[in-house]
Amino acid sequence: MTAIQILSDMVIPISQAKRDPMALARDTKEGPVAVLNRNQPVMYCLSPAMFEEILERLEDAELGRVAEERLADGGEAVSVDPDEL
Repeated sequence: MTAIQILSDMVIPISQAKRDPMALARDTKEGPVAVLNRNQPVMYCLSPAMFEEILERLEDAELGRVAEERLADGGEAVSVDPDEL
């Protein structure tokens, strides 16, 4: 049998999520909730705030990757004084 990693401290069976989706939405305020079908995660539910934070981190990571790529291509780092902006 293959071990399944559940990436959440909270889980809910899919039958319960179908029965009361708003309870699932409320539970996401505590953190991500894994929805299980036959004891395997089929989805993770997040609060809007957590989803927004994840998107911001992904955007930051992408911007960092672009900056590193440009520096590696011979781009020049420029110092900026935030008070002058």
